[in-house]
Amino acid sequence: MKEKAIQDWIPIERIDLDGIVQLKNQRFLKIMKIVPINYQLKSDLEKKAILNAYKLFLKTCNFDIQIVIQSKKEDLQKHILQIQKNIEKPENEFLKNIAEEYIHYINQMNLSKKSSSKEFFMIIQSEKISEKNFSQTEEIMKNELKEKYFKIKECLARCGNSVEEISNRKNVIQILYSFFNTRKILYKQE
Repeated sequence: MKEKAIQDWIPIERIDLDGIVQLKNQRFLKIMKIVPINYQLKSDLEKKAILNAYKLFLKTCNFDIQIVIQSKKEDLQKHILQIQKNIEKPENEFLKNIAEEYIHYINQMNLSKKSSSKEFFMIIQSEKISEKNFSQTEEIMKNELKEKYFKIKECLARCGNSVEEISNRKNVIQILYSFFNTRKILYKQE
């Protein structure tokens, strides 16, 4: 029995230059990054308005969405080295003690694995298209995805979130790589 290559298992046919992913089942995907707000810092009135806007988002977006939350452990060594470099200068002993306590606190956070950040992505999908009309309807499906993207962007803006369109092939590849290989996160916004 011949072993399958990883490309046989991943359902991706191609990734276009505009960042739209074509699947092997003749559907298209669009990935967007959501920049969240800190809900806990809002007043009760703001929280109520955000929840109402989110309800409207759920009612308005009458299509399937997938939300992916990626956690990654932060490497705080550069931050610690910068603090250590700053306290080497002989100035105020009180500030030096505070900085050393802060470094100890950061190291404890790192050891307890509480120093992580989260990235939020939303994935939308086009409807399946028939193979006989594929070349004609490909552009229609891509336009449908763009309309869904703008609807999501508008609705989530009412909640205070911003939505970043992942619109180039390189960034989509990096994000997909990070989805499949959770030990290495390579996504960088360009």
